[in-house]
Amino acid sequence: MNSLINSTTTRDSSVEIVVTTFRGTAMVAGIIYLLTFVSIPTLSLYKSVHDPEYIIQTGSDTWVIVGALLEIVVGLACIASAVVLYPVLKRQSEAAALGLVAARVLEATLIFTGVACLLTIVTLKQSGVGSESLSTGYALVTMYDRIFSISQNLIPAINDLILGVLFFQSRLVPRILSGVAIVGSFTLIGADIGIISGVLELRSPLTGLASIGVALFEFALGVWLVVKGFNWRQEVEKSI
Repeated sequence: MNSLINSTTTRDSSVEIVVTTFRGTAMVAGIIYLLTFVSIPTLSLYKSVHDPEYIIQTGSDTWVIVGALLEIVVGLACIASAVVLYPVLKRQSEAAALGLVAARVLEATLIFTGVACLLTIVTLKQSGVGSESLSTGYALVTMYDRIFSISQNLIPAINDLILGVLFFQSRLVPRILSGVAIVGSFTLIGADIGIISGVLELRSPLTGLASIGVALFEFALGVWLVVKGFNWRQEVEKSI
C-alpha cells in the first residue's frame, strides 16, 4: 500500500513539475503570437506608398515608416515564437520542430527584405530624385507585394500546417484548434498559388477570406496559451 501511495505521489509530482515548467513557455509563446497581429494596420498604412506617383509627392512618410517598424516587430516575433516552442515541440518530432524554426527564420528574413524595399522608396522620395525614378519606385513596390505574398501568406501557412499537425498528434492544445490550423493552411496555400500564378489579386476579397483560417488559429492559439497553457498532463502521464 505504501509503495502504491509513494508511486502515485511521485507520478503526480513529476506531472506537476513538467506542467509548471512549461506553463511559462506557453505564456511567452502566447504573448508572442498575439504580438504578430500588430502588423494588421499596415494594410492601410502602406496605402500611400502604392500610389504610382508616391516618390514625387510631398506628403509625410511617417505612416510608411511606422508600418515598416511594425513589420520588423513581426519578423522578430516570428523567430522568437519558433525558438520558444522548440523545446516543447521537439518532444513530438525534433525534425519538424527544427523545420518550424528554419521556416520562421526564412519568413522573418523575407519580411525584412520587403521592409527594405519600402524604406528604399522612402529614401528615394526624401532625396528628391524626381520623376525619373517613378519606374524604380513602382518596381520596388511590386517587389514588396511579391515578397509579401510569400513571406506573409505562403510561408506562414506552411508554418501553421507543421504546427497544426504537431499539436494534433500531441493534443497539447484542443484538437479543434489543430483542425483550424490544418484546414486554414491548405486554404491559404491554395490562394497563394493563385496569387503567384496571377489568377488572384493579392488584396482581393477572396484572398482575404482565404487567410481567415490561419489568422483565427494564430489568434486563438495565442489566447489559449496565455490563459490555459498546454494540455500537458495527459502527455506526461503516458511517459511516466
